[in-house]
Amino acid sequence: MTALERIITGMIESDGPMPLDRYMALCLGHPEHGYYMTRDPFGRAGDFTTAPEISQVFGELIGVWCMNVWHLLQKPRHFALVELGPGRGTLMADVLRVLRKDEACRKAAEVHFVETSPVLREAQRRLVPDATWHSGIASLPARPTILIANEFFDALPIQQFERREGRVFERCVGVTEGRLSIGLVPSAMPLALHGDGVVEDSSIRDALAAALGNHLNTVGGAGLIIDYGHAKSATGDTLQAMKSHKFVSITEAPGEADITSHVDFQSLSRAFAKEGATVSELMTQGDFLTAMGINERTEALLRTLEGEKRQSLMAATERLAHPGQMGHLFKVTAVTGAGLAPPYPFGAA
Repeated sequence: MTALERIITGMIESDGPMPLDRYMALCLGHPEHGYYMTRDPFGRAGDFTTAPEISQVFGELIGVWCMNVWHLLQKPRHFALVELGPGRGTLMADVLRVLRKDEACRKAAEVHFVETSPVLREAQRRLVPDATWHSGIASLPARPTILIANEFFDALPIQQFERREGRVFERCVGVTEGRLSIGLVPSAMPLALHGDGVVEDSSIRDALAAALGNHLNTVGGAGLIIDYGHAKSATGDTLQAMKSHKFVSITEAPGEADITSHVDFQSLSRAFAKEGATVSELMTQGDFLTAMGINERTEALLRTLEGEKRQSLMAATERLAHPGQMGHLFKVTAVTGAGLAPPYPFGAA
């Protein structure tokens, strides 16, 4: 039993079954034992690998996208280049390398990281030492903003409700024979659901999206949202935990496994638009990267590589863009403030 499991077990025995959003928040963000508070989870030695760690090309193409948005904003002398949940800082380091191609753009960019993990802040500081760190979005500066959120929204807590034979329950974490388990608690939540099934409530995720939409609409700018999930709202249980690159039960080793859920992009888009922001049509990651030039950039790099490094780059590009791998599961959309045209490749003819 992990230290956090003992804490959660005690809370449940004292207060009763714990809603999944509370459980997820504790597992990921407990100040002493939370998953992201205590470790660097990325890479082979960690629990999962994100796109920026797979290939430098991913971050470089996002850098090209950011530079294009800067031009759409009429090249402001200063802008906030914001990343939500920046991991090790790998993606931003690749973005900044591209921005250095235009001295004025790089000089104008002021990097801001929204990050709560002290361990990851240290890793980010090594790669992007001149960044400014924030614990939330409320302290972001009131200036034109270009925002990146890659695999950020999937880690925000959700609730789950289930209809069974006409009755509605909330799925909660309880204790069975001394161990954590998932059970059902009667709920008055009205579900827009015909028949039985599970509905995921992403109110926390949507509230943050609405706040970001308000920010972009107020200061001007654009955000690039990349995550795995579904284009249309749907029923079903998508909550999952990962440890050592393998799926495990969400009640296994709390605080030592990553817990995420699929992003409902339809709900997320409504939340962004609620405060006046404009949300572009959803693209698959494969289509986005292809439009941004992943094949051309890969070919250029291959001319300088041989042997294992050449094979590794080819495999990385396929992993990022192929429909059978990350190319279809991951989706990409752009969010823009009032008056800004959809950045390429969104809205492109």
